[in-house]
Amino acid sequence: LPDSFPSAPAEPLPEFLLEPEDAFIVKNRPVQLRCRASPATQIYFKCNGEWVNQNDHITRESLDQITGLVVREVDISVSRTQVEELFGLEDYWCQCVAWSSAGTTKSNRAYVRIAYLRKNFEQEPLGREVRLEQEVLLQCRPPEGMPAAEVDWLKNEDVIDPSQDSNFLITIDHDLIIKQARLSDTANYTCVARNVVAKRRSSTATLIVYVSGGWSSWTEWSECNARCGRGWQRRTRSCTNPAPLNGGAFCEGPPVQRVTCTTLCPVDGGWTEWAKWSACGTECTHWRSRECQAPPPINGGKHCSGSMMESKNCTEGLCARNKKISIEHASHPLAPGMGVAVYTGLVVALLLSVIMVLCVGVLAYRRRCRHLHGDITDSSSALTAAFHPGNYKPPRQDNPHPLHPSAPPDLTATAGAFRGPLFSLQQGVNDSPHKIPMTTSPLLDPLPSLKIKVYNSSTLSSLELPADMCISDGEILSLKSVGTVGRDREYPSHTLSREPGLSTSATLGNLGGRLTIPNTGVSLLVPPGTIPQGKFYEMYLIINKWDKTTLPSEGSQTVLSPVVSCGPSGMLLNRPVVLTLPHCAQLDTPTPDWTLTLKTQTHQGAWEEVLTVGEETLSSPCYLQLEEECCHVLMEQLGTYGLVGQSCPPQPACKRLQLALFAPRAPCLSLDYSLRIYCIHDTPHALKEVLDLERSLGGVLLEDPKPLLFKDSYHNLRLSIHDIPHSHWRSKLLAKYQEIPFYHIWSGSQRPLHCTFSLERGSLAVSQLTCKICVRQVEGEGQIFQLLTDIQETLPPHSPLPSGGSCLPSSQVGPYAFRLPDSIRHKICASLDAPSARGCDWRLLARSLGFDRYLNYFATKPSPTGVLLDLWEACHQGDADLVSLATALEEMGKSEVLVVMTTDGDC
Repeated sequence: LPDSFPSAPAEPLPEFLLEPEDAFIVKNRPVQLRCRASPATQIYFKCNGEWVNQNDHITRESLDQITGLVVREVDISVSRTQVEELFGLEDYWCQCVAWSSAGTTKSNRAYVRIAYLRKNFEQEPLGREVRLEQEVLLQCRPPEGMPAAEVDWLKNEDVIDPSQDSNFLITIDHDLIIKQARLSDTANYTCVARNVVAKRRSSTATLIVYVSGGWSSWTEWSECNARCGRGWQRRTRSCTNPAPLNGGAFCEGPPVQRVTCTTLCPVDGGWTEWAKWSACGTECTHWRSRECQAPPPINGGKHCSGSMMESKNCTEGLCARNKKISIEHASHPLAPGMGVAVYTGLVVALLLSVIMVLCVGVLAYRRRCRHLHGDITDSSSALTAAFHPGNYKPPRQDNPHPLHPSAPPDLTATAGAFRGPLFSLQQGVNDSPHKIPMTTSPLLDPLPSLKIKVYNSSTLSSLELPADMCISDGEILSLKSVGTVGRDREYPSHTLSREPGLSTSATLGNLGGRLTIPNTGVSLLVPPGTIPQGKFYEMYLIINKWDKTTLPSEGSQTVLSPVVSCGPSGMLLNRPVVLTLPHCAQLDTPTPDWTLTLKTQTHQGAWEEVLTVGEETLSSPCYLQLEEECCHVLMEQLGTYGLVGQSCPPQPACKRLQLALFAPRAPCLSLDYSLRIYCIHDTPHALKEVLDLERSLGGVLLEDPKPLLFKDSYHNLRLSIHDIPHSHWRSKLLAKYQEIPFYHIWSGSQRPLHCTFSLERGSLAVSQLTCKICVRQVEGEGQIFQLLTDIQETLPPHSPLPSGGSCLPSSQVGPYAFRLPDSIRHKICASLDAPSARGCDWRLLARSLGFDRYLNYFATKPSPTGVLLDLWEACHQGDADLVSLATALEEMGKSEVLVVMTTDGDC
């Protein structure tokens, strides 16, 4: 025999084949908990930390045919009394403990709760009467229960399935939304709540969809009922377009209209008396005539019957020819020979007229050619004319292009005002219907004209501009294209030019990020999860220049924000992105003076309305959060967007403008000196554009820009200069003031409008300049620049930083772009997404953060809290600390979320 026998293999730890599951006690029926483990020598239940009596266990033992191990199964029963006797915050729980020779194993905890469902609904739907195609919201808050009740909606006792009828939508809060009420939606609606205990029905809400009547078109006017004299005629309409239904209002107004009419009575013609006989003619006859004028036939009356003329022999038969000629009314009074003579004379007169017109045209053409080839004053630059004065006259040459084609024309002119319309110079040949007169003020004297030659590669043209006018830099810079034919340029242009300072881009993926154009206030927030997992897109954000795109305004609308393109367009987004746009609408008034509309540009260049603030419906694809100086747009489609506004009667709306005063950089070596004042939108982008422009022209900002409220009152902006020391300085203005027309400012064309004041000092020794410049809207508010400067002293460049901050990088990718850590975000969403019976959920968070203008937009999203947090991130990108969010959560009583924020976040 061997010295030793092999020992039995070691028994493994017990492994649970079945673990106890959570259960609910319905009424007084106890619940059974069961578990199974192998291998197990013993197995018992422990409830709330205490062992269950061995006698309360029902144990079964078997042998696994495959492994040969012992399998033990045990059941216990938990009654309602046992659960109710438990005191404390934690629910009643039980778990299994199994033993083997290797040790013990514990199962998961199974919680036992008493199921219930209260009888009374916290909120029941209410019946309503709504008009056709109106959005309808029926609210339902089910009774409190354990487990939480599931909710169904019944329409005439049939269950509503939103997947079958897309006009219905059931929100996460169990509300029923009918997107557009139809006649077939007139029905009884009931909210049904159910769980394992019972089913509860709310009171029935009756919804009636009514149709108010509308008039059909008027019929044609009937004929006048009087054949002669005064009568009447009528027309009718019926209330059938549509006919009123379900108690809808009947059409207002009369169904019949009558007007008086007068039918002129016909008058038959009558002959006058015969005239005297004429002298005896060569043919031995004389004539006499009469006319059909006693009375003349009118209003369809009959003409006289008989002959107009008669003749007879006047020699009592002595002549061989004697006949009586009766000329009827229908015969022609002229002989054939007389007609030929008349037509010949007309042809000769016409030929003489044509010859005279040709002669006058040739003389005018020759005079014009001599005028065009004469010497015309020209200078070096248009925009720098006021800062670098001095004209020169180039010698006449036979060359038709005496100037370099790329050299801009010179518009050196003193500032002033003029009479008569002057049209915007940047428009092409095809833009004539959109010309806008600069001013038509009859109070100002006309000024001498300044002739400017404009050259290009295809044609030579000459323009005449009144001197001392207010004109935009964009208009001056585009003078070179005035002479070109309109077909040479695309309009509108869809080319997105990514110019420095006006665009940014970054490659973004599933982690999201933020695109920001520094110093403009424009940004795009791409939340995490917006881009599908594994996808990466080169995303861009561009501010379109005013000369690169058409404007979204129509009629009396005004552009309030820069036109911004974000893309790539057409990309699929899993959740909304947030586009931030600065605007210049004045909103701090007691009454809403603005009707604000978000517009988008189609691929064909046309502008379409996306939404009007305050009129959102479930079909609106965006949500717009409005703040005093900017707006944030939640959207799921990238493209080109702009904000426009219109005055909302009875109060006129106001735009916020900025006035910026520039002067030439010192030292000044000329006797001429100019001051330039820009009138721009009060947005960071507009101020940045002017600062960049003046920096390239050698201008210096003299002081911080001044604010000005510009009212929708059709009054122009008037600029004037005062208190000039006349002993040393002289103003070259011929008028007392200058004006920028109202529409040029109100239209919001995004071009930097300015006026120039040209001064002249007595000698080069004069260096001190003191004066006042007053800018105000006629019958409106104004600002005064108190100027005291030394034109020989070199001033440091004064460049105020626009709101929007240059400290923000142009792009941030991944978690670094967001202030709220992802872990905290998930815990806040998990706590607030589920509807709460007390209303302490995402709806209360929206009200606390001020995002509750249209809650149905968030209710349709899978995670309403997540969209609210994305909007909060966009609204606080410059000061994104967590204090405001923590304060809102504290007011809601969400202490457990606050603990997470203080431990995991940076509050």
